Amino acid sequence: MRLSIITSAVVAALVGFGSTIAIIIAAAQAVGADAAQTTSWVAALCLATGATSGFLSVRYKMPVVAAWSTPGAALIASSSGISIHAAVGCFLLAGFLIVLAAFVKPFGRLIEKIPASIAAAMLAGILIQFVIAVFVSAQVAPGLVLPLVGIFLVVRLFNPALAVLAVLFVGLGIAFGGGLARPLSSDFSISSLTFIAPSWEPIALIGLGLPLFLVTMASQNLPGFAVLRASGYTPPTRPILAVTGLASMLTAIFGAHTSNLAAISAAICTGPDTHPDPGKRWMVGPFYMLSYVVIAAFSAALIGLMAALPPELIKTVAGLALMGAFAGALGSALSDEPKRFPAVLTLAVTASGITLYGIGSAFWGLAAGLIALALDALIVQLRKRG
Repeated sequence: MRLSIITSAVVAALVGFGSTIAIIIAAAQAVGADAAQTTSWVAALCLATGATSGFLSVRYKMPVVAAWSTPGAALIASSSGISIHAAVGCFLLAGFLIVLAAFVKPFGRLIEKIPASIAAAMLAGILIQFVIAVFVSAQVAPGLVLPLVGIFLVVRLFNPALAVLAVLFVGLGIAFGGGLARPLSSDFSISSLTFIAPSWEPIALIGLGLPLFLVTMASQNLPGFAVLRASGYTPPTRPILAVTGLASMLTAIFGAHTSNLAAISAAICTGPDTHPDPGKRWMVGPFYMLSYVVIAAFSAALIGLMAALPPELIKTVAGLALMGAFAGALGSALSDEPKRFPAVLTLAVTASGITLYGIGSAFWGLAAGLIALALDALIVQLRKRG
């Protein structure tokens, strides 16, 4: 045991929570969640994140660090016309599909056949709205937003993982020190979980549930496995998917969207800074779990803190937190030249926010890209025969 085990776990939890809480609150607002449901959403996410990390790390003796789907939260935040009850139905579907991918090999292979460039383009189309919102907010409150952008650009040169956390803490200081924040609530009671009955609306399941599953797999689980492999581990893919998928289903009825492997937070816990011996880094899991249990207990007060902040600060923190994910998705989308046009089409349709027959743009973007890709492949085959 080393002190670095504990500090790595605490820092990873603070980075994971602090850099994405604004996006979760935006997602909860988009589906009409009330204060109790929003608190339950955040608390359930923290409990699922902690429990899966602790169990998997101890079970497989490797630092398996879980998180929630940040791009998935961005997808939910960009949706419209979906109630909290329909959203819970979508969360259950996404969790079920993750479990299905773990246990049914043909289904897992089918998901793997979706080109990475198309999936990345759909993700980029979702995230671009949040990235642009940073600079729209700068027009409204330049004295608040522009210094935070500057801090982000400087800190990321030294430690990208802490850049958003630095923006959040400095933003809190500016907001409260400059009188821009509203008075804080005096309620510091322990958070509680609220049961939210799901409703099964086919349009919502297609427009939100299916894209949520695809975004979680493509932008969270796959990079999470890659981080573990890059650190010299051989992660048990199917058990990890099964455990995180089941956790997603169990906590969905309390408002939580999908649980999955972490990428940035995992990188903090899987390297030699955590422990020189790779065989002992698994001990970070229980301390990571404990950190999230504490955060879950006080999630109501933390949400109250975020609610007191000016909206421009919330949008800035959320947009900067997604900047790296957007850059990675955009690079992946455009890296495969033969698939570049279908990928651009996917990005454009997704970013447009179009809603047809009640189904959101993420689904239509994915469908447009796959159709364009199929037509390109058909033309190539016809030319070969001709």
